[in-house]
Amino acid sequence: MLLSVIIPVYNEELTVGNIIDRTKAAMQQTGLSYEIIVIDDHSNDKSLEVAKKCGVRIFTLTQHLGKGYALRAGFAKAKGDIVVTIDSDGSHRPEELPEILAPILHGEADLTIGSRYLNHKHVATRRLNAFGVKIFNRLIEAFTGVAITDSQSGYRAMKREVIEKQKLYAREYEIESEMLVKTVRAGFRVSEVPISFEQRTYGHSGVDPMWDGSKILYSIMLARFRG
Repeated sequence: MLLSVIIPVYNEELTVGNIIDRTKAAMQQTGLSYEIIVIDDHSNDKSLEVAKKCGVRIFTLTQHLGKGYALRAGFAKAKGDIVVTIDSDGSHRPEELPEILAPILHGEADLTIGSRYLNHKHVATRRLNAFGVKIFNRLIEAFTGVAITDSQSGYRAMKREVIEKQKLYAREYEIESEMLVKTVRAGFRVSEVPISFEQRTYGHSGVDPMWDGSKILYSIMLARFRG
């Protein structure tokens, strides 16, 4: 069994090297074969230079196209039987990869989502972001019948066939919602596990609550009716 870990990067020179190194250490502890794929979304800082020093597979987009496009490029390059996605800004802990993988390795799920809201701890996010996540959760539940606490989490693991069975169109942050709705519609099992969440301390988030929120809402509606 081969695991592919995809790390999309855009202007994260201060954190990406640390995330790659910790991901390597976490994967080595599992004893499973793995590859780490970094997709640089045409960063204009030193993210690419930092990643190149880490000895992983790297692909660079010729222009800045968004997280969704970067992930789709990573999916196309991944060779693994299980594919993991993790953010490069330091908000996710690579040390929790075994927990993310466990439901799939135990045959209990086809897609596992790391949820910030299952650990019963205060999560330091903007109120508007948290409120938006709740709305998206409710809408996805209404469309799919599956209750999810953190539909926008980018920390995930999935079987390869989950990706192969769906056509993805999202270019930016709406990809998490599109994937989730289409995964459930295709009959795959989805589960959540609690994760830690560390608010970024370097750089700035590229998420615009209003603009990206409207695109996420649109993607959920579109995924419900388009294959």
